[in-house]
Amino acid sequence: MTAPSFGAELFLGRLRTGLLSMPTGDPRRLDHEDDQFLARLKEFCEKNIDGHLIEREDRIPDEVIEGLKDIGAFCIKIPREYGGLGLSGLCYLRALMIVTTVHSALGELLAAHQAIGLPQPITLFGTDRQKREFLPRCVREISAFALTEPDIGNDPYRMHTTAVPDRASGTYTLNGVKLWTTNGVIADLLVVMAMVPASDDGPGGMTVFVVEADSAGVTVEHRNSFLGLRGLENGVIRLHEVVVPAGNRVGDEGAGLDIALAAQDTGRLSLPAVCAAAAKWSLKVAREWAGARVQWGRPIGEQEAVAGKLSFIAATAFALEAMVEVSGRLADLGVNDTRLDAELAKLFASEQAWVVADELVQIRGGRGYETAQSAVARGERGVPAEQLLRDLRIGRIFDGSTEALRTFIAAAVVERHRTEDTTSAAVEGDQRSGDGDDADPLAGHKRFVDRIARQLVSLIGEFTDQGDTELENRQRYLGRIVDIGSELYAMSASWTYAEALTDRGDAPAQLADAFCFQARRRVTELFEQLTNNTDAADRIIAHHVLDARYTWLEEGIIDASIDGPWIAEPTPGPATGPNVRRTVPAGGHAG
Repeated sequence: MTAPSFGAELFLGRLRTGLLSMPTGDPRRLDHEDDQFLARLKEFCEKNIDGHLIEREDRIPDEVIEGLKDIGAFCIKIPREYGGLGLSGLCYLRALMIVTTVHSALGELLAAHQAIGLPQPITLFGTDRQKREFLPRCVREISAFALTEPDIGNDPYRMHTTAVPDRASGTYTLNGVKLWTTNGVIADLLVVMAMVPASDDGPGGMTVFVVEADSAGVTVEHRNSFLGLRGLENGVIRLHEVVVPAGNRVGDEGAGLDIALAAQDTGRLSLPAVCAAAAKWSLKVAREWAGARVQWGRPIGEQEAVAGKLSFIAATAFALEAMVEVSGRLADLGVNDTRLDAELAKLFASEQAWVVADELVQIRGGRGYETAQSAVARGERGVPAEQLLRDLRIGRIFDGSTEALRTFIAAAVVERHRTEDTTSAAVEGDQRSGDGDDADPLAGHKRFVDRIARQLVSLIGEFTDQGDTELENRQRYLGRIVDIGSELYAMSASWTYAEALTDRGDAPAQLADAFCFQARRRVTELFEQLTNNTDAADRIIAHHVLDARYTWLEEGIIDASIDGPWIAEPTPGPATGPNVRRTVPAGGHAG
């Protein structure tokens, strides 16, 4: 039986510290083979990858991709029986932290393949035949997840891509256009979500298919470019009369959303790992710069305005690493339901890492706004702080935007309150944090989390008898409750991690203490906003904005947008332009 989610229990008013556990001493030590792989990966990145070259040329060189394949970076979690390395999920997360600090596009390359690409759904839901056929290929071939469409984002049931079955031939014919498919430009294998029409022969519904990227009718129509993540091979993919064997269907007809969500849940810790790495790098740069830069006779790091920023960056970097380490170990154990925990980690990490990057740019001043290449050209160290800011911005949008995640988490939490008894916070084996050891330097923070978690119960309880419309009309209110829960989760992970790092003296407790005090301030502000806010007035103003009541305020400016529809309606039929797919050699053997 699966143990409950720590995050879900928090929203039920129960601080179950026993659900979070870490080995003491040096919890960062993994199995010998995990550590060996990470050492090889780090050495390869340091010797063979130029992140500034990727940034300049907007492309990851073929030899870099081949080298990553050679050391097994594309098959970290694939079981050994299928040719993979068979290493832990936590090892995979740490691998992301290494490569993403060389260049963010490298982290997305590996995550799009292993977190939401083909290995995950095949491992979780594939038949024995599918595992034997596809997992060995995923060791060296690149996969991509094709879900989003030009008019479909967080509402996949409106999907237009179809898969029409031919029961006699045992095939499906796929038609549609997929937008923003990461790895889609270089993928060998596509995980495609499509709607199967209901019939007497089958239930139909959203369904998952494995599609060969070089199949007739598959065209990469466009390589997308973005604010950041230069080098990302993200494309628009057209499927026209693409015939797929029924044996390439993953799971049953209509099971597509469940499969996609399950794969996404297990891979959702990828982004927190990227964010933790960004915060750790920001700490290093901020520390070195704040000590070297002298203003008014003192290093800027000794001046209070900057010292506060250093404290925030250090404490947040510790908390983000703690969330990755604690959540990653729980996911590897496979005992706890970690879906909500991963969602809270993604929500918190993407928001806080963005603030960290912004503070780093501010500490660096004009040099923070200048590109690394420009600084090098005039003889200074090239520090890509502005690049980090651009690269991290997408974290608040993809893999569930902040607003969508708040809504999804709130709905799940309210549903749990409808079905579970929340009258008591006493849980077997867990000591009330209010009765904790006063000698514990973090005891006060534990009592705070315990008290706030119980207060959330009554706040959420107000919504248990309300329908979806009422919940939708209170998105901002519920979003604040979710944000409070994410802060409590981060605090809990921080003290759990600090208590495990016994080989670091009192430094981890200092960082956890600092983070918890900062988080408590944010929680207090969120509680204040529950009753003292402008939500109702904002709804009125927004209504008038949409009714064009304030268009006079838009006068006196020039709209530099290029003409075209807000959303391009995909036209049916074959591709009319060239196929811009890029073929990357598969090379030799991983490991």
